[in-house]
Amino acid sequence: MNYIVNQAISNRLNAEIHVGRLPHALLLAGPEGNGAYALALQVAHRLLGAPAMMARLEHPDLHFSFPVFKKDSKPTPCDAFVRQWRDMVLNTPYFGYKEWMDAIGADNQQLTIYVEESEALLRKLSLKANQGGYRVVIIWLPEKMNAECANKMLKLLEEPPAQTVFLLVSEHPEQMLTTVRSRCQTIEVPPLAEADIQAILTDHYQVDPQMAADISHTSRGNICAALRHISGGGDDEQMLELFKSLMRLSYTRRVREMKKWSEDVAAMGRERQKRFLDYCQRMIRENFIYNFHNPDLNYMNRHEAEFAVKFAPYINERNVIGIMDELQLCYRDIAQNGNAKIIFFDFALKMIVLIKNR
Repeated sequence: MNYIVNQAISNRLNAEIHVGRLPHALLLAGPEGNGAYALALQVAHRLLGAPAMMARLEHPDLHFSFPVFKKDSKPTPCDAFVRQWRDMVLNTPYFGYKEWMDAIGADNQQLTIYVEESEALLRKLSLKANQGGYRVVIIWLPEKMNAECANKMLKLLEEPPAQTVFLLVSEHPEQMLTTVRSRCQTIEVPPLAEADIQAILTDHYQVDPQMAADISHTSRGNICAALRHISGGGDDEQMLELFKSLMRLSYTRRVREMKKWSEDVAAMGRERQKRFLDYCQRMIRENFIYNFHNPDLNYMNRHEAEFAVKFAPYINERNVIGIMDELQLCYRDIAQNGNAKIIFFDFALKMIVLIKNR
């Protein structure tokens, strides 16, 4: 399959396959939208052959693992969602957590790779390879494995079955069990180049070249963000309105309305709350950099840039670190299932002081 990926890494992996030196466990690590999953699929295609079966992702020696939610309140192996997984990957190998949640109707449920999945893999890999050659296991977001699953997966990685290759694709490898990470050879996959994203948009999605150039620049190497932009599936517009509302309410000290704002954000669900906090951190960085008057350093869309004209002076050397620290603490507390209303209202109140520090 001809995916657009980091060509240097692709060439390196191809060379290792050619001389028979590909490690039995590879960790492809890097930020969302860097094309790492497409790289993993490339490796699987080269190892397994059988183009017809691989074109449908139905090769009997290719196994997928990915985070899921409980069905009927019971922990679930990935096979229960494999049809939706194949459909999504066949549609595009460039996807993120949001796309997967939408594909399985997860709403705001927390997704996990349960111990049942490692047990299912143990059973599958105890059998001989169906086609008599390699077997490939692609694990997407291994950081989502719960502790019991990770420990059982560790045994598989320590004593891998013959001719079995594990490809782990992680956005947050620091969240993985250290012992699991140490059993893998890690390759850092950087964000995609703007030219690569532009090529995907123009060649595969028939986007106007000038529009593709603009989108590829503001996406900052994240092909998922670029595809959300053209599909209307992104929520940056709503995120911007929430961000603008908070900053204006904080500046004018309208505490009663800030409380209502925090309740509205708390109602969004934890995954969208985390995306919003990521968005806030990006906007604080972008507005701080905007003050240096070098457009090449900024990655904002038109609406964000219009807001930055008046807002950027309020983000400066005296408060930028404090605001970023509070956003990171807020993200941590939300990720740990803290009370969202209290967390966001507390953050909003702190912004009253920070935004005035100019």
